[in-house]
This record gives sequence, structure tokens and C-alpha cells, in this order.
Amino acid sequence: MALIQPHGGKLVNGYAGHNASELKTIAAVHSKTVTLTRKQLCDAELLLNGAFSPLTTFMSEADYTSVLHDMRLSDGTVWPMPICLDVTSEFADSIQMGERIALRDHEGLLIALLQVNEKFKADKTREAELVFGTTSTAHPAVAAMQEEGEVYLSGELLGVEAPAHYDFTHIRRTPYEVRAEFEEKGWDRIVAFQTRNPMHRAHYELTHRAMEDHGLNLLVHPVVGVTKPGDIDYYTRTRCYEHVMHNYPEDTAMLSLLPLAMRMGGPREALWHAIIRKNYGCTHFIVGRDHAGPGKDENGKDFYGPYDAQELVNKYADEIGITMIPFKEMLYVPEKDLYVPRDEAGKLQSESISGTAFRKMLAEGGHIPAWFSFPEVLKELRKTMKPLHERGFTVFFTGLSGSGKSTVANALLNKFMEMGGRSVTLLDGDIVRTHLSSELGFSKEHREINITRIGFVASEITKAGGIALCAPIAPYASTRRTVRDMISSVGGFLEVHISTPLEICEKRDRKGLYAKARAGIIKNFTGISDPYEVPTSPELSIDTSGMQPDEAAEQIVLKLQKMGYILGGAGTHAEAEEKATEQA
Repeated sequence: MALIQPHGGKLVNGYAGHNASELKTIAAVHSKTVTLTRKQLCDAELLLNGAFSPLTTFMSEADYTSVLHDMRLSDGTVWPMPICLDVTSEFADSIQMGERIALRDHEGLLIALLQVNEKFKADKTREAELVFGTTSTAHPAVAAMQEEGEVYLSGELLGVEAPAHYDFTHIRRTPYEVRAEFEEKGWDRIVAFQTRNPMHRAHYELTHRAMEDHGLNLLVHPVVGVTKPGDIDYYTRTRCYEHVMHNYPEDTAMLSLLPLAMRMGGPREALWHAIIRKNYGCTHFIVGRDHAGPGKDENGKDFYGPYDAQELVNKYADEIGITMIPFKEMLYVPEKDLYVPRDEAGKLQSESISGTAFRKMLAEGGHIPAWFSFPEVLKELRKTMKPLHERGFTVFFTGLSGSGKSTVANALLNKFMEMGGRSVTLLDGDIVRTHLSSELGFSKEHREINITRIGFVASEITKAGGIALCAPIAPYASTRRTVRDMISSVGGFLEVHISTPLEICEKRDRKGLYAKARAGIIKNFTGISDPYEVPTSPELSIDTSGMQPDEAAEQIVLKLQKMGYILGGAGTHAEAEEKATEQA
């Protein structure tokens, strides 16, 4: 018995051959620091532990260019996804060639030293076009690229300490550890199943059938690094996976978590995922019809064709040595009480529940049939995915100074207080500036910091089940998007653009700010000497020039009712409890 060879023939170990204590001393005394983002931290971890073999470091310009155009490293090895360390131009200019920089996590833990031997300008537009097939910021990876640094660094990467994980440590295995366990179990034909969603009966039946049909053992390998904004948190998902694992025959399946930063890159990403699983020792890989798809673009169309991912992995299957098993849609057949692939169901009466329909059932607290999932999984999901009217949410106002944001927010605050049932917090721009951001000025950088702070506080309120009302100017689209992503992952988010025209805002100017801005006394004033980037797709747009604050607040309440975060009618807490009792 012999396990499949890693991609490129050798499993990388980025921690070998150097003294960690010595590297820590060098970093403390001599090195500038890069605090790694979540994506960079995931990339660094998988570079150092061998999951990205044959890569030993962040890509050089030659590898980067070759991967963009040919899906190969410069030596010809198949590799479809650029793995680069981005920094700002200012930081890149501050370091010399040959200098060692410290790569640390957000708590200051030294992950690695990078001896810089190459700096090159990132071509973000070209990268987006070639890797993701689009420059649309509706694609999450393209949107994220707008926030990343302009320069890529490469050089010798010296691992010091693996990123700290304090959760699910018993199932966080490196490629070396997974391979060792495969050898101990005597497995040499293993199919990997990747997911960023909970597993239900259909997923179990699909994987179990793949094992039986091909004589395979199973590695359930869910992503717990960076996934698509809005995904169910990985703590809940992992508890669900652990329940599902009990249903497989003894000693046939294994669960291990993968700290990967997904790019939602469709076909390229599917091929990348197959290579990663090869490094973990797998010989087969289940690929869905829309594997790692980002969803729909701004026109409501899929970014990638439904079978492109399977076709691309198949195209390179012989070269990379991985057999692709297509993910077939499984349907439940009541008369036989079993699942069958759609292409085998024929004329049999069958049932299925789409992911969208399932989320709606959870959101409404509705009944979910036993054939769809395992009772333990549903119990875990209901603990976390409460009905919408029990979840926290944020109403995020944006608009020019004097547009009416604070006035409408206060009117809305009073309506929520009248309804009762949930705590409500108003994070008004002026209030936050006084108590949370008093040291900040009004430069673009400081405005972004201020809005991010507001977003963080709002996300904590939302996560705790409360209501946050945020009323800053928030002039920049990228910062608003960051806040949306931050809050959407823990609860509801409603962006309200108070679209009152500039001339009306100036007429309302009680403090004389616009007059001072036009006179040049106040610098960087939004709408006069600094831009306001108008939201392109807010949930609501309200012009208060011909509307009373109470009317505007009522529009927001009606929208929240339609979204499900407030029950219809008066939306009182008593009504919420009555409805919840009926559903139970």
C-alpha cells in the first residue's frame, strides 16, 4: 500500500531546517511587521504545512504571470490560483531587497519571516479577468481585491509558529497528520468531499454511494477559513459534521477541517481544491456542478456555467492524478424511503428541498421533514439559525450631512422602543465621534477607521440579538461593503440611502458647515471638497426633502417586515411570541 504522491512529488514543510528561537529574536529586533489578514493567514498556514505543495512561498512574478495566463507555475506544474502576499505601496517602498519582514497574526504571534527578494506591481484588473472571468465587484473575490495592497512580495519563507487554533483541535490535521492517519488505517484510495455548508441526508447518501461504487474511504474536508460572506459560521457547521460522521460505517470515513481562504473562483478553484486534496493523500475528489461558485452577478446571471468546474477538473485529471467524481443531485423517493440521483429517478415520485427553500424554512421557523436531514443536525442549526424575527439586525443609514439620517434614525428608534422585545442602540455619527473616535480627523483613512469601528460595534449588537441603528455619512462604497460583510455574517443588514439632494442639505445646514466648506475653512467636506460615492444597490433609498421623519421611519419598518425581521402589522413582541408558539 502506498499513498498518492504530493503535487510536485514532495510535501513541503516550511518549518524545517531553521531555529524558531533565533528567528523570533531577528523579528523582534530587526524586522518590520506585516499583520496578516484572514486570507493571508490562511494562505501562510497552508504554504507552511504543505497543503499548497509544491509552493514554498508566496508567488514570484514569473509564477504569478504564468498562473494567470496558463494555470501553471513557471516550471510547468499545474497550478490555477495565484497565491500572493499583498502590501501597500508605502510599505513596499519602505523595505529593501534582502530584508526580512515579520509576518504576524492579529495578536502579534510570529507566523513566519519572509526574506524579500522580489517586489512587483499587482495588475488587479488583469488578474480578475483571467482568474475569475470578470471585473464585476459583485464577485466577492474581485470586491476583496479592491481592498488589498497594490504590491506583491516574494522571497524565502521561514516558518516560525503555526497559527493558533483553540477550537476543534482534535480534527484540525495538517497534510502530514492526515497522511499518517491514512497509513495507520491502511487506506490508499480516498475520496475527498469539500463543503462550506452543513451536510444533510442527501450529502451523506451522495458520499456513501461514492464510497461503495468506487471502493473508497472518505475524507470529509470542510472549509473553515474564509468562505462566502453570509455562510453559516463554521462552529455550527462543524458540530453538524460531527453528528453526520456517526452515520458512516465504522472506520470508513474521517473528518478534518481545512483552514482555506476560498476565492469562490468556480472552475479554477475546483481544480485548485483537487490539488490540495491530493496533497492530503486523496485519490478522488467530488466536484459539484457549480463548485465554489460565487452566486449571481449584478444582472442575476451565474458567473460560471453549471458544469464548467467538472469539465476543467476532468481535463487535468490524468496530469494531476486525481479522479473526479461528479456531484449528482440526490432526490428523495418516498415510496422507497431512499435517495437516488436525479438521472436514476425516472418517473418515480421524488422530493427535494433547495438550499434557498431550506434557509427560508429556518428563517420562518417552519417544519422541516425528517427525510431531509438528521435530527441532530437540525437541532444544531435551530440553535444558531433562529427565525428572522428573533435575530438581531442593523439598519445602516448613509447620506450627506443634513440629509436627515439622524432625524430618521431617532424616529425609527422610538418606533422600535414602542414595539419592545429587543434592545435598540443608536450609533449616530456625532455621538460616535465624541465617544468612540474622538482622536480621529476627517481624512479618508480616518473616516474609514471610524466607519469600521461603527460596523464592529453594530456587528456585536446584532450578534447578541439586538438592533443597531447606524447614522454616519459613510461616503465610501468600499467601507460600506466591509461593514455589510462584517454584519451580514452574524445577522440582518439593511442599508438605507438617505438621498436628499445636496441643495436641500445645504438649506438645512444649522451649523453652517456647508458655508464654511465652500469658503475653504473646512477641508475634506463630503459633497463639497470630498466625494460621496452614491450607493448602487441599497435596500432602501429615501429622499426626505418631501417627507416627514415619521413617514420615512415607517417605510423602513415596512421593509423590515417584508424581510422578516419584524412581524407584520404592529410587529409587537407579544405577536412574535404568539407566532413562535403556533409554529412550535
